[in-house]
Amino acid sequence: MEKAIVKTNSLSKHYHVGTQTVIALDGVDFEVKEREFVSIIGKSGCGKSTLLHMIGGLDFPTSGTVMVDGMNLSEMNEEQLALFRRRKVGFIFQQYNLIPDLNIYDNITFPLELDGTIVDKEFIRELAKTLHIADRLAMFPSMLSGGEQQRAAIARALAAKPAIILADEPTGNLDTSASHDVIGLLKVTAEKYQQTLIVITHDLDIAQMADRTVRLQDGKIWKGK
Repeated sequence: MEKAIVKTNSLSKHYHVGTQTVIALDGVDFEVKEREFVSIIGKSGCGKSTLLHMIGGLDFPTSGTVMVDGMNLSEMNEEQLALFRRRKVGFIFQQYNLIPDLNIYDNITFPLELDGTIVDKEFIRELAKTLHIADRLAMFPSMLSGGEQQRAAIARALAAKPAIILADEPTGNLDTSASHDVIGLLKVTAEKYQQTLIVITHDLDIAQMADRTVRLQDGKIWKGK
């Protein structure tokens, strides 16, 4: 049996807005096994993005713990968290966040160079081929379609060979056909490189492509049928 690579225990996050307290997460126990593909669904404001940000070390809990690959994120300092985010986790967001003045190849390798990592050029080209953008590497983001830009963003997230891919509404700006293509390719690459994949989506068709679907409701994991 695969071990849990992500585990949260009694995870809570409260935000103070004026005199009001907003409960984004309310005692969430969540576990993902190595190489598992999990989709997270739920209405806007139910805590999906907050949970993903906690797992990725982008935000901190009010209480509870987040364990990733045996590491307690709350015990890390800023430098350790920065290294964790760059080397252990690949982030994919709804906005592609590509640098307009860099071509696609340089966009993909930029985070590696920032980290002082030697670029595995053969791996980058293999990745681009798998994601069907091998003939787009010399182009600039403005020359690509939305689907191609998102595939480039996926390649960038995978370039450091992270153990975990966290995707927050990665197809939110794409039409249905392109959305399913992108998620299909993301699933293929995660399986190929033995990565754990956690995807937030509003699209139930996309959610059903996962090994398992978790529904959040009012900051808690929904236990209903």
